[in-house]
Amino acid sequence: MRIATWNVNSVRQRLPHLLAFLAEAEPDVLCLQELKCLDADFPRVEVDAAGWQVTIRGQKGFNGVAILSRRPLEDVRTGLPGDDSDPQARYLEGLATGANGTVVRVASIYLPNGNPPNTEKYPYKLGWMARLEQHARALLALEEPLVLAGDYNVIPAARDARDPEAWRGDALFLPPTRAAFQRLIHLGLVEALRATSDESGLYTFWDYQAGAWQRDAGIRIDHLLLSPQAADRLLSVAIARDQRAKDKPSDHVPVLIELAA
Repeated sequence: MRIATWNVNSVRQRLPHLLAFLAEAEPDVLCLQELKCLDADFPRVEVDAAGWQVTIRGQKGFNGVAILSRRPLEDVRTGLPGDDSDPQARYLEGLATGANGTVVRVASIYLPNGNPPNTEKYPYKLGWMARLEQHARALLALEEPLVLAGDYNVIPAARDARDPEAWRGDALFLPPTRAAFQRLIHLGLVEALRATSDESGLYTFWDYQAGAWQRDAGIRIDHLLLSPQAADRLLSVAIARDQRAKDKPSDHVPVLIELAA
């Protein structure tokens, strides 16, 4: 079963890239973030015509998450538990069934950026991460294959940035951010890429500014965290770097994992 995550940075602007990626990579499930559109404005006709079921929690202008799947999702949850007053569309979860009948609980996550860290945005980020930790603990108690996929806006370690010193004061790399991410891992989750590689230089995001792509000045902030039941089935992890070289790309690229049946 192939599961991918991708912050598309406006699904309507990246629609040709999205459709091409779906045709080329042939995932069973694709988690999307930063849709930047309401549910009604999602390009559902084109995605449906390509053979995909769409489950979405959109938001006008920014945020927004979706899960594309070959079969309809079941047991869908829209929104991260813990704060019913939170209006931001950053979390979507459901049970996905692969072509071979494998069932995996999948979440599409768009974790808050948190910058500037001296504003209310950073406490919101840390609070959101605490809520995610609490929910992940409950999901792990179900003892089922689970994939928490998305744009975490977290640089886990120095090897995950080309120039870590440039990120020292950034909300993505501050010690409380990295500590909160490690608390998630310590629940018993497995970070898919680091389960397969210790290499540095593996990035998923290159800023549009200052020639970051041309200089390979990237960072790794898109992650798939697996329950033990999913990690036991992990076969491979791939970063689709080629997407960043396309005309008018997202500043993120897809990350894909393959799970055995």
